[in-house]
Amino acid sequence: MTQRFAGNFSRTFRTPSKKTLKAQVILLPDSIKIRDAHEEDLEAIVAIYNSTIQSRMVTADIEAVTIDERRPWFDAHQSDPKRPLWIAEYEGKICGWLSLSSFYGRPAYQATTEISIYLDERFRGKGIGTFFVNYAIEHCNELGIKTILAFIFGHNAPSLHLFERFGFERWGTYPGIAELDGIERDLVIMGRRVAE
Repeated sequence: MTQRFAGNFSRTFRTPSKKTLKAQVILLPDSIKIRDAHEEDLEAIVAIYNSTIQSRMVTADIEAVTIDERRPWFDAHQSDPKRPLWIAEYEGKICGWLSLSSFYGRPAYQATTEISIYLDERFRGKGIGTFFVNYAIEHCNELGIKTILAFIFGHNAPSLHLFERFGFERWGTYPGIAELDGIERDLVIMGRRVAE
């Protein structure tokens, strides 16, 4: 990907229109950066992903995944500039990642993307998720994206709230389709049109 997708963020934040953003962005230190993911980031990406599995709130995986298992997904993002995988860094340390993935991978859905955000637990609740969602929305036009979807477990209140603050709506629910530790969980489809 080109440098235009990487960014060094300062404490000042341009004021988005009401249509673009319905959330207050927590001011982050100058040392927070968002950049494209590189090959050497894959180990940290997988470690952050695996750290969310035990909570049973974020992913439907119930056992840790390996780097080799995630490589095809990683390579797909590396080979498609319209489907970025971004890294958030704080003082040179990876604190999270965001991906925009193809929805079903069929041509008619090319302007629709699925958003996924995973944060290192030490950096949760510090506004990085908010910063990431705003960053993704701001880049949708240049990526040719008109619709963003988020698939979130119904019991993951923090993530549901985050996306609702950005104007995402509940477009549907798959009731009880995930079984986590013997408990059936709903999967909520959150959606937002970002372009007409």
